[in-house]
Amino acid sequence: MINNQKKNNRILLVDNETDLSLAFKIALEDNGFEVDAFDKPDIALSYFNQGMYDLLLLDIKMPNMSGIEFYKRMKEIDQKVKVCFITASEIHYFEEIAKEIFPILGVRRLIRKPIKIEDLVKNLRDELKSNNGNNNYN
Repeated sequence: MINNQKKNNRILLVDNETDLSLAFKIALEDNGFEVDAFDKPDIALSYFNQGMYDLLLLDIKMPNMSGIEFYKRMKEIDQKVKVCFITASEIHYFEEIAKEIFPILGVRRLIRKPIKIEDLVKNLRDELKSNNGNNNYN
């Protein structure tokens, strides 16, 4: 069930790998985050409201809608929401995209899967604390 009240450290996770989404959700909740996880971007879109989430954790490569497309739609609804992209693809594949598109969108982090939970938690906490600064493509 989705709780529509705004809370601190609230994350919307969208990754088409259902098992991974569930594992990340459980691990992040064990580390003090509140997480709504979806494996279909279109369903996640229907739950998204302005001010509801502090951060989006989005897989870049998903069927039917990329994480970048999803984020663009979210920014139309909520200009303040932060984002971290995550991918299992080779990072060099996205480096050029990241250098060109991410600054325009205000994206600062690209995280590579697999990732240790403690590293994921650190990246998310760092992003939540950040205002502006250097891009971080892990």
